[in-house]
Amino acid sequence: MEFVFIIVGAIFVNNVVLSQFLGICPFLGVSNKVNTSVGMGAAVLFVMTIASIVVYLLQNYVLVPLGIEYMQTIVFILVIAALVQMVEIILKKLSPSLYQALGIFLPLITTNCAVLGVALLQVQKGYTMAESVVYSASTALGFALALVLFAGLRERLELNDVPESFRGIPIALITAGILALAFMGFSGVV
Repeated sequence: MEFVFIIVGAIFVNNVVLSQFLGICPFLGVSNKVNTSVGMGAAVLFVMTIASIVVYLLQNYVLVPLGIEYMQTIVFILVIAALVQMVEIILKKLSPSLYQALGIFLPLITTNCAVLGVALLQVQKGYTMAESVVYSASTALGFALALVLFAGLRERLELNDVPESFRGIPIALITAGILALAFMGFSGVV
């Protein structure tokens, strides 16, 4: 039952973008088309899940035993950057078509603060290894859900007659605010 609470909480109630405001840059920058949003969501899911495993192991078997927990932010940033580079190299060799499909999304993940935020949050919450993986995967799914919903709304807005002063980023920010309010409706669930 604990895993259900983690999943529902991470996807809907404490959505990393709409409640915690992490990952806003890709949320606004990559959400012009649904296809690119799905690609970014999949890339974040993969990297965030792998990063949570590595971060858990480093935190519990290196940083805490050595008494250097204060180094966790720097270590986590290095781990995320190294993982993204490793994934990029492996995909380039093993699956060039998937590498081409992900394209610019992999380097963008390195600067996505949602990945670092989730790594730090899982440590602060004291999750076990299984809970960390479930939490990070669920958070990435919540990120992808918010991104795809927002992209769909932005695509529809381009077809509508929006006043000149609201076109572009202003209407995108208003839409993001309304989407965040919609997700706040889930706050009583968990």
